[in-house]
Amino acid sequence: MSITPEEVLKIANLARLQIKPDEVEQYAKDLSNIIHLVEQMNAVDTKDIQPMAHPLDATQRLREDEVKEENQREKFQTIAPAAEQGLYLVPKVIE
Repeated sequence: MSITPEEVLKIANLARLQIKPDEVEQYAKDLSNIIHLVEQMNAVDTKDIQPMAHPLDATQRLREDEVKEENQREKFQTIAPAAEQGLYLVPKVIE
């Protein structure tokens, strides 16, 4: 399937894109190449292929989950503009 210059102009209009007249042919060619590539990929039989979460078989290094800072909640509650029962009070923004 190939995209015609008229279709490119229609798509550009629907997407509210401004394309220079001398670039329409190149867009048509590029979009046609993309569609051709997708058609090629769809033609490949992937029935017996296991899906992958990531193309590289790598694992992420994880650090130990440990507390590194002391709890300063009381300090922050005392300097807050408004706090009550351990909660910060903020102005109502949704009616």
